Amino acid sequence: MSAISATPTSVAAVAEWPALPLAAWQDTYATLHRWLQIVGKTRLALAPMQNHWWQVTLYLTSRGLATSPMPAGGRSMEIELDFIDHQLVARTSDGDTRALPLAPRSVAAFYADYLALLSSLGIEARIYPVPVEIAEVTPFPHDREHASYDPDAAQRCWRALLASDRVLKEFRGRFLGKSSPSHFFWGSFDLACTRFSGRRAPLHPGGVPNCPDYVTREAYSHECISAGWWPGSLGSPVEEPAYYAYAYPEPPGCADAAVRPQGASYNATMREWILPYEVVRTASDPRGMLLEFFESTYEIAATRGGWDRAELDRRA
Repeated sequence: MSAISATPTSVAAVAEWPALPLAAWQDTYATLHRWLQIVGKTRLALAPMQNHWWQVTLYLTSRGLATSPMPAGGRSMEIELDFIDHQLVARTSDGDTRALPLAPRSVAAFYADYLALLSSLGIEARIYPVPVEIAEVTPFPHDREHASYDPDAAQRCWRALLASDRVLKEFRGRFLGKSSPSHFFWGSFDLACTRFSGRRAPLHPGGVPNCPDYVTREAYSHECISAGWWPGSLGSPVEEPAYYAYAYPEPPGCADAAVRPQGASYNATMREWILPYEVVRTASDPRGMLLEFFESTYEIAATRGGWDRAELDRRA
């Protein structure tokens, strides 16, 4: 009988729903956001197109965020940002592995080292070297301003995403219609799961900062209800991490509907329902509270939007 060995973790204490006040890690968030865009743009360069840009997203793993396998010539390659050992690891299907440390360094330095890593693996990927979906768009090779990395904050962010991902996957299983996986969008730095009615949507107006309108219109080509987690943005209507839900197109009556649980509300500026992450993580039953929010907002939007819930909803 063989023994099973366990590798000790370097994490002293693990909190399933850790505190994550945005002001305390804003600099790390801004740097990490750009690093993740660089990795995500590799998926955009290598992976074949899927509906609503689903081929470009990242996925939660037991150690961080990863691309999943991407075609690279006659091989496959995957990249993972490991927030336990704090390194970026690239692996190919022929057994090659390369790593970069995740440590304080400028976006420019990270970008140069990352391209060198891809080159050492014989990977060619045309990456548009400018951030998207954010207001400040210094090209990656010239960005020496963003150079922060707090490993504890990065790990707490990943753990918040990991806890949220588990609940989103459970929520996804309650729907029989077309649905995205629970996946991470590196442009907007949010974790999302999106349900679809099956009907075409009106043309989206676009207008996302530094993002071509054709990108948004592909994303919202069909009626959908989306829910997820976002770290917030200082100076915006939501300045702390929060769960959100919204419908496109938004049916009448959503703003005035009674949403559950207590603590959730409709934000008229963003036209989204918002439930603060802090309310969830400090609740006696975070999973139950979050599921209630996802179910409540879906019920409001789907019922008012005339979705065929008898066909789309999984019966208990």
